[in-house]
Amino acid sequence: MSVRVSGRASKTPGHPVAGLRDEILIGDCIALMERLPAGSVDAVFADPPYNLQLDGALHRPDNSRVDAVDDAWDKFASFEAYDAFTRAWLLACRRVLKRDGTLWVIGSYHNIFRVGTILQDLGFWILNDIVWRKTNPMPNFRGRRFTNAHETLIWATREEASRHTFNYEAMKALNDDVQMRSDWLLPICTGVERLKDEAGRKVHPTQKPEALLARVVLSSTQPGQTILDPFFGSGTTGAVARRLGRHFIGLEREAAYGEVARRRIAAVEPLPDDALAMTEPSRSQARIPFGTLVERGLVKPGDRLTDAKRRHMATVRIDGTIDVAGLAGSIHKVGARVQGLEACNGWTFWHVEREGELQPIDALRQIVRGELSAAV
Repeated sequence: MSVRVSGRASKTPGHPVAGLRDEILIGDCIALMERLPAGSVDAVFADPPYNLQLDGALHRPDNSRVDAVDDAWDKFASFEAYDAFTRAWLLACRRVLKRDGTLWVIGSYHNIFRVGTILQDLGFWILNDIVWRKTNPMPNFRGRRFTNAHETLIWATREEASRHTFNYEAMKALNDDVQMRSDWLLPICTGVERLKDEAGRKVHPTQKPEALLARVVLSSTQPGQTILDPFFGSGTTGAVARRLGRHFIGLEREAAYGEVARRRIAAVEPLPDDALAMTEPSRSQARIPFGTLVERGLVKPGDRLTDAKRRHMATVRIDGTIDVAGLAGSIHKVGARVQGLEACNGWTFWHVEREGELQPIDALRQIVRGELSAAV
């Protein structure tokens, strides 16, 4: 996969984003998005100027200067000017986003509330606000405020009726089988990941950590989909997209940043297809009754099932039901009754012994599912 830097958007017939995938376009993001086809991207990640309103240089207690964001692209004449800019780029994003696509925008207390209001006014539907809690935030050197230790991400659909992608099971698996929460504890970009020039200075002042973008990409997109980043900067979105089997379109005003991003992304090694597989929702998988396992001989009538701690023993019956001391029924019903519960996932509760080791009967169900998939 090649990564190109172009001075303008390509006009290639065919697929809406043909010729634009994995390309960095240099210029004003609003003007560039006007050239993109409507409904042509699956997701947007936006890291817009925060309008930090810094008044003079910021110094540490030892009088050394803090490398803060004081670039021209972060300066606006007034809140009204910033709001007009925000409305314009959000409108452009909404046009190019597919109906079922989602938009992520990150900001700080300086701008995220203004962005959120405008976003809702334009018809976006907010799904979550995510708090990125930094493990290593920059200290508050003046000692006149709390240390600003987090940033906020807004996750929204194009409209209320959108049927968005959320890889719930994959996020739960990533979080040790506990539901992923809306507060993410991650470090800021440091060490070898931080891009620096020959003099050791930061290449870009607001480079985001790849771990943050990886969670965004994995939670809300599928391999092969296209992510638009209208404020591409040093190319973190593109680097993560390339590694995770997604495509990207990067829009960047500064040509120097665009070239840094191109080199960075070109050096990324994409993960192999088998490594990109994620946990799928059970509702999207073929329904396999326990009786099917009996019919296929994976579990035989008369076999004994037990829980993981061998506290309960059940006998498999010919019709796919099980019996525990005269209590008969489905694997779910009997599993719940022996535990005194209202409900039970019998597939994970009941185990079968194979070669001296217990394995959940769900492992046998996956064998059948694999055979069905191979037959399609």
